[in-house]
Amino acid sequence: MGIVADGLDRASQQAFTRPIPKSAGTQMRYLVKQLKNTREVADLLGVSQRTVERYVKDQIKRPRADLAQRLTDAVRARWQPQIRQRARRRAATTGGLMVDTRARFGFTAAPGTTDDARIRHLTVALPPQHAARLFNAQDAGASEQQLRTLAAEALGEVYFRDSGRRAHGLDVELTDIEHVAFDL
Repeated sequence: MGIVADGLDRASQQAFTRPIPKSAGTQMRYLVKQLKNTREVADLLGVSQRTVERYVKDQIKRPRADLAQRLTDAVRARWQPQIRQRARRRAATTGGLMVDTRARFGFTAAPGTTDDARIRHLTVALPPQHAARLFNAQDAGASEQQLRTLAAEALGEVYFRDSGRRAHGLDVELTDIEHVAFDL
């Protein structure tokens, strides 16, 4: 994944109503329940089926650091899908999306202007239609570059063009992202 896609995922995870399971055995049992068998979980995590079975039976309690991270990430990606969808739907229809980013913004503007690219730190509230475009593109499997382009269009429309009140014809390019955080 990329920085924008991960940011959108983290934003939807903020809506969780319960924390994800903490112990390796509980996390493993959850994945087995979700994926229906231990073979699928083993393939997902890159371990043997027998290792998964040992975690399910609590014969192994503490995974290696890399396996612990993969296990937590796999559980987090599948945790409370209905809550996550409800939060995304709310952001796409009524609530909108907050974006906090530090990135290089460059512009394509009318000839003779001096809109050189530079690092800016922006915190902007995006209206629901822009949130919907970002979430729909992510659900459709858009690449990181496509998500960056959509984010740049949204920031250009809301922040730089002030929803059509100024800077007509200004196209915004978003590059060199240092950080991006979304909030529902």
